[in-house]
Amino acid sequence: MGTSGAVRREGNLMRLSTIRILSAAASVAFLAGFGMTAQAGPLLFDQNITPDIIFGSGNTNGGFTVDRSNGVELGLRAKIPFTGVLHSNGDGTYSYSFADENGAIPHTGAPAWNFDWTVNTDFGGTTGNKINAFTYRLDIDFDPSAATNFFSFDPITGTFFDHSIGNNGTANGGGTEATDAGTYATLIANNNVLQQSWRHAFFASAVPAFPYDPLVAGTYDIVLTAFDVNGVIASTQIQVNIIPEPGTLMLFAFGLFGLALLRRRRITATRRA
Repeated sequence: MGTSGAVRREGNLMRLSTIRILSAAASVAFLAGFGMTAQAGPLLFDQNITPDIIFGSGNTNGGFTVDRSNGVELGLRAKIPFTGVLHSNGDGTYSYSFADENGAIPHTGAPAWNFDWTVNTDFGGTTGNKINAFTYRLDIDFDPSAATNFFSFDPITGTFFDHSIGNNGTANGGGTEATDAGTYATLIANNNVLQQSWRHAFFASAVPAFPYDPLVAGTYDIVLTAFDVNGVIASTQIQVNIIPEPGTLMLFAFGLFGLALLRRRRITATRRA
């Protein structure tokens, strides 16, 4: 399943939030002490999220790796921006070649892939919980090797972001983006749906500790978690495989397969801890 090419917000997604997130990264609450306390549910693959894609225009639903636990729906997927290319492997992993990445160049000026993430704090319409009822952590891996180098922060609370915000009745592309901190605080206090689409290059260009080269093959983990006062209430994760051109794909695929198994075992153990 793919996304169509006309996407209004990609390419300047962080026009309001780049400086706030990244130049102040040292002062962000990283929530490292929470730990995962076995409250997250089983992951569901290739899912539509509730209510729809509310950011930008021309983005279609589907292909998300989702956790629906305790009335909260968290979703992640990876895609090539603007092109409509979405390669899900049906198991929480997504694979893109250098050629796929290059498809974004006419729009972004560089090879690119994005990760879309979504939070719905009341996807069934039964809890009444709003976005600010919880705290969150986004873990973004910048190490293409078997090791991980996570940039971790709360991507919702504690500062002002340009996320698209709405509720279970918000139509495709109908999210609202705040233009000031006061409006943002009001939006997350009165709505239950929040979505965003980011790419590694946004972060790597502003934080020297997290370099990123889109033309280095590897595997990148992304984890999104929601917490209440007792610990984790929902958590989802994906793995994004950046692969060489078709001539070297087979050899590289074997290496990625072994790497994915090791990482999946590690993540599963963490979720059950």
